[in-house]
Amino acid sequence: MTLADQSAGVVTDGARLLLRHPPYLYYIVSRSFSRFASQIAAVAVGWQIYDLTGSAFQLGMVGLAQFVPMLALVFVAGHIADRYDRRRVVQICQLLQGLTAILLAWGTYAGWITVPQIFVALVLIGAATAFEAPAGSALLPGVVPEGHLQKATALSTGVFQVAMICGPALGGIAYALSPSTPYVLMAAFWLIGGLLNSAIKLAREVAVKDPPSLRTLFAGVGFVRSNPAILGTISLDLFAVLLGGATALLPIYARDILQTGPWGLGLMRAAPAVGALLTTVVLTRYSINRRVGMRMFQAVIIFGLATAVFAVSQWLWLSVAALAVLGAADTVSVVIRFSLVQLATPDDMRGRVGAVNYLFINTSNQLGQFESGVTAALFGTVPAALIGGLGTVAIALLWMRLFPTLRNVERLE
Repeated sequence: MTLADQSAGVVTDGARLLLRHPPYLYYIVSRSFSRFASQIAAVAVGWQIYDLTGSAFQLGMVGLAQFVPMLALVFVAGHIADRYDRRRVVQICQLLQGLTAILLAWGTYAGWITVPQIFVALVLIGAATAFEAPAGSALLPGVVPEGHLQKATALSTGVFQVAMICGPALGGIAYALSPSTPYVLMAAFWLIGGLLNSAIKLAREVAVKDPPSLRTLFAGVGFVRSNPAILGTISLDLFAVLLGGATALLPIYARDILQTGPWGLGLMRAAPAVGALLTTVVLTRYSINRRVGMRMFQAVIIFGLATAVFAVSQWLWLSVAALAVLGAADTVSVVIRFSLVQLATPDDMRGRVGAVNYLFINTSNQLGQFESGVTAALFGTVPAALIGGLGTVAIALLWMRLFPTLRNVERLE
């Protein structure tokens, strides 16, 4: 069989999964529109804030304005995802985000928008995202046929990687046309995503019947603490991303170490997403069916080693290759981790457990960039990236000993 035949077979497998299961088709298209809108927002809002203020501090506040409501609302959002119809929760969040984008488009086009008003809009978008994320992740197992969660997760991850690659470029092109254009696109994408959610049909719905209380609100934390496999999985991701955040240092590598300029920076930023996308294409056809716990640890170790290679590389081609391997290994880890957590969690707990997972992921991403910046300032850029990569390997080896239950997971069932 030729490489073209194999590629066609992979695409056919993915298309067959979508076409045979309309609920998954509606789900993935709806979530993809949301992801594209979020990526467009990251470019458009950042550029507009800097254009209006010229302040690096105000630019840094863009991320904080979305992170704080997520941090404040995540446990409530997880409880809501388990208590009410998850499709409607996601739909309401997307509609709210779409209406907020319409206001941003109108204010930008008419010229009355101010910086404080943009930050209020960001807080609203961040709050909606805090509710959308756990409800959306908890919804996935209910829209795929039994036994296909791993492939569905891989395919969803691949589509989201496309959004991460193409979304910022689309936002930049739209902003070049006019500052209000990206907001129009965001509004259209979120509103279309919300409408598609209404077409999702579930075989059954599960909702928490207990009255709201602090116990039910934080039940996800208790469930994670009492389940070694889930605790090990979520905490491994937290520390691995926290230490392995070398991508935050890419501008320094591009300018001062590899001396490639903006084009090299763009190439390096795209490399992890390209590696991840290629890996998801493979995983949509070939599932990991044996020793999945060990495979996850191996993927994290490869992630750390690839980070270390990138840290000491003096050649652009080697740096790009290392970043592509890093993205590929991270995708294997993500697919196994997400599938394991979802399958090990009862359906009526998935929203609250997903909220804990979402909190860990976002905290590690934010703090990982901070950690990389601090260690680079203290020890230098190359030592900081190298320490992060080797630290990720050490964490994976330590977690293998601390969580033997996770290490010995044989299959995703």
